[in-house]
Amino acid sequence: MADGQTSPMGLGQKAWYEIVLQTLKRNDVRLVPYVPDRVLTRLIKELHADPFFTTFPTAREEEAVGIVSGAWMGGMRGAVLMQTSGFATLANVLASLALPYQIPLIMFVSERGTLGEFNFGQSLVCRTMRPVLDSLAMEHHTATRIDEFEFIVDRSIKQAIATQAPVALILSPLLTGGKVFEK
Repeated sequence: MADGQTSPMGLGQKAWYEIVLQTLKRNDVRLVPYVPDRVLTRLIKELHADPFFTTFPTAREEEAVGIVSGAWMGGMRGAVLMQTSGFATLANVLASLALPYQIPLIMFVSERGTLGEFNFGQSLVCRTMRPVLDSLAMEHHTATRIDEFEFIVDRSIKQAIATQAPVALILSPLLTGGKVFEK
């Protein structure tokens, strides 16, 4: 499972990134800015290859959130891709833009800092992510199983749009295979 390219799944099941693509399409989520991440590489490549999506890298996660927020105000749905450490920079933009202005921001966060993580900094940030989301009263789900993933993604997008509230979908290494560290 190198670099999150495949997921622990049975034969005949779609890969997690295929589920994300199909579910975004089904919910007319076309704009997907991201901060590059190794675990999300396959998803990012697939987004770039599909003319349905407008996708591009941003320098920072706050920039991606601002772009999706502006797009929503202009009538376009969007999602942001990032990793756990990038989420650590978002409390202010979530509390001052996405939440009070009721932006149905969909965030896909590849989870680092757990299950064999070597970087202590990643582990610290991982421990703070869910408490920050809880303190903002922001909906969030951790996806660990491929058989539940499409339901979680689809219903989370629908709820975000219906309630005009952001949602974070945390992609566990149990789902994506995580970042592989070679010695």
